[in-house]
Amino acid sequence: MPEHQNDQPGYDSTKPQDASAEPTETGTEEHSFWLKRKERLKQELDFRDDEDSRMLVPSSLELGPGAVDKYVISKQIVRMQEPRKLTPDDLDERRIIYPESRNRALVNRFRDLRTKLLEVSGGNNFTLVVSGASTEAGSSFVALNLAAAFAFDQAKTALIIDCNLREPSLHSTLDVMPETGLTDFLEDPDYDIARILYPTGIPRLRLIPAGSRRETPAEFFTSFRMKQFLQAIRRRYPDRFIVLDTAPISDSPDARILTELCDYAMLVVPHGRISAATAERAATAFNPDKFVGAVING
Repeated sequence: MPEHQNDQPGYDSTKPQDASAEPTETGTEEHSFWLKRKERLKQELDFRDDEDSRMLVPSSLELGPGAVDKYVISKQIVRMQEPRKLTPDDLDERRIIYPESRNRALVNRFRDLRTKLLEVSGGNNFTLVVSGASTEAGSSFVALNLAAAFAFDQAKTALIIDCNLREPSLHSTLDVMPETGLTDFLEDPDYDIARILYPTGIPRLRLIPAGSRRETPAEFFTSFRMKQFLQAIRRRYPDRFIVLDTAPISDSPDARILTELCDYAMLVVPHGRISAATAERAATAFNPDKFVGAVING
């Protein structure tokens, strides 16, 4: 089932102005504004578990830069609910890393990759397209484990979006049975994002599955709604790293299209299965300003 839990960061309701201060005659209107805003933010921070996490359209309360309080966000992250948790055996079987995994070499590889990406981004959260240089390159494996590595940090969250509309696999790997997904959301302007945001069984990691309508993927990804969707997620979830798993760049234009909407793109190259020339062609298909490099998988 999609989550309807506390998965939306809160905002600082106390920073703008001391509500107990006596307003001056010239500041009465401004004082009234901050009182109303403070009350509204208190209500937002006190939402119940059965309240949804609508967040596509921009909030009617635009707080401006610096208004998100990191402490409040961290408290909201702690309150994120996990209806189920994948056990270490489950994670090992699915080849998903976790902090206590006995496969330290694999964990350290993804931690190292995470560190390199954070160096590129200056420590800021970002949206990343992950695509294979060919079919069966293992891009979904890399995308999922990279997202899991970002979720290791208890002060951060990660979201992985299955944008491989032709052959989606992430929901199967994570043993999620989605009722709806990304394409359903993109088709309906009134759709609530909480209906497509699924707990994965991994703390602080969420999944948006591909969806039920997948006949014309390029049309979904070139739509204004897709652009609005990605912008809104970044604005409303400032603590979250977002990874998009896409179809192989050799088979589809989807990765190139989505790269234009995201911060970075990364290529997954299967070890020993394609020529250097093929890998180079795949790499040069990306916007060079956003391409962060290739990962050899195998």
